[in-house]
Amino acid sequence: MASTITGAGAGLGLSCSTTRKLTQKRNPSSSRLSFCSIKMAVSVGEEKKKKSFTLEKSEEAFSAAKEMMPGGVNSPVRAFKSVGGQPIVFDSVKGSHMKDIDGNDYIDYVGSWGPAIIGHADDEVLAALSETMKKGTSFGAPCLLENVLAEMVIKAVPSIEMVRFVNSGTEACMGVLRLARAYTGREKIIKFEGCYHGHADPFLVKAGSGVATLGLPDSPGVPKAATYETLTAPYNDIAAVENLFENNKGEICGIILEPVVGNAGFIPPKPEFINAIRRITEENNALLIFDEVMTGFRLAYGGAQEYFGITPDLTTLGKIIGGGLPVGAYGGRREIMEMVAPAGPMYQAGTLSGNPLAMTAGIHTLKRLQKPGSYEYLDKITSELVQGIIDAGKKTGHAICGGYIRGMFGFFFTEGPVYNFADAKKSDTAKFARFYQGMLREGVYFAPSQFEAGFTSLAHTAEDIQKTIAAAENVLRQI
Repeated sequence: MASTITGAGAGLGLSCSTTRKLTQKRNPSSSRLSFCSIKMAVSVGEEKKKKSFTLEKSEEAFSAAKEMMPGGVNSPVRAFKSVGGQPIVFDSVKGSHMKDIDGNDYIDYVGSWGPAIIGHADDEVLAALSETMKKGTSFGAPCLLENVLAEMVIKAVPSIEMVRFVNSGTEACMGVLRLARAYTGREKIIKFEGCYHGHADPFLVKAGSGVATLGLPDSPGVPKAATYETLTAPYNDIAAVENLFENNKGEICGIILEPVVGNAGFIPPKPEFINAIRRITEENNALLIFDEVMTGFRLAYGGAQEYFGITPDLTTLGKIIGGGLPVGAYGGRREIMEMVAPAGPMYQAGTLSGNPLAMTAGIHTLKRLQKPGSYEYLDKITSELVQGIIDAGKKTGHAICGGYIRGMFGFFFTEGPVYNFADAKKSDTAKFARFYQGMLREGVYFAPSQFEAGFTSLAHTAEDIQKTIAAAENVLRQI
C-alpha cells in the first residue's frame, strides 16, 4: 500500500490514500593533538551510562578529519551542511540502534542509507561473513556465490533475466546508461529533476528554466559535452516527457528514473505517471530504466516494479543486495544484457565485482526478507511512525506533510502537496534543521537533510516507534 499522510490540511504527492498495481583550518600541532584524541575516543565500551548529551569526542575527531579528508568526510551529506551543528562520528551499530564515540545511543532511521533493512550487524549475516572470510576476501575470479545471488535476483525482480554485479549504485547507473546507448544506438537520455543516479558526469545535471532545456553541468569539472545529451523534466509531469520526445524524435535512448524518489525527500508517483512513462517509451522504441538502488527489495521483494506492476526494460540495484557491503548491479532483458562484455561489445569491468563478502551478505539478507510477514511488518511500523509524526506536527501547529511505502518514508515542513523537487524545495529547511538537532538530543537519528528519504527495518520495535513519536512531539512543541 502506497500511503500519503497529511497535516495542516495538506497532502504529499498522491491524491488518494492508497494505490496498487498502476496499470575552517587548524595548525599542524593542533592536528597531531586531534590524532591522539581519536585513539582515545574510538572505544566507548567502558562507558556504561551516558551522563548527558555531548558531542565533544565527535568534535575532536571531526576536526582532525578535516585536516586529512575534504570537508572531513567521504560523502558530502555526512558533514551536516544542511542542518548545521556538529557531525556525529559513530562507533558501532546493532539492530535499529547506533552509538557514537561519545556514548550517545540513537534510534536509527538512515540504515546506512538503505541497506540495513533487516537491521544493523545482523547475527546471521555476521556469522556467514565470518565463515566466508576464512576462504578469502576477494578472488578477482569467479566464485560460486555470484551464481547464488544472481539466481535470487533474477527470480525476484520481474525485469531481470540477466544481471551484472558491480560495486556501487553509481557504477550500476553509469553502466546501464552506456548499455542503453549501445543497444539503441541513440545518445540522449531523459532524467527527472531531483532524481539522483550517482555522481557520473552525465547525471550531474541542473534543470533549466524550461522542461525541454538541455542539461547544464551541476558540478565544476563536468564538461558541457558530458551532459549535453541529458534532458530533464519535472517528476510526475507526463506532458513534459511527451514534449521532450516530440522535440527529439529518434534521438532518445530511454528514460531513467527513481520509481519513488528518495533523493529529494520521499516523493511517490502519481497514480498514472509510471504507466504513462511505460507507454511513451514503448511508442518511441526507447528503453525504460528503473533506478531501484534505493527501492529494490525495499518496497517489495521484487522492488518498485513488483509493487506497482510495471516492468521496465532495465533495472539498477544496490544497497540491500549487498547487505551493508559495497555492491551494485544492473540487469534486464537477455537480448539487451548480451550486449555487455564479454558476451557483447559494450565494455564494463570491475576488480572487486562479485566479491565473496558482498555476495554472502546479500544472499543472507535476501533470505531473511523472504520470510512471511516481512513486508507487512515494515508497512505496519512505518505507517505508525509517519502517522505519529504528522499528527504531532499538526497538534503543535506546524505545516507538515508526509508519506510512506513499506520500509521507506519521508516528511516535509510544508503544506504540500509535494509532487516533484520544485514542490519539495518549498519546505521550511530552517525548521527541519531545528527539528533535526532536537531529535538528535532525544536520541533519534534521521538523515541530515530535508531532501532525503528515511528507512525502517525489521529490527525496529514498537518501542522504537513510540519513543520516536514522543520525541518528535516534544521537539515540535519547542521549535
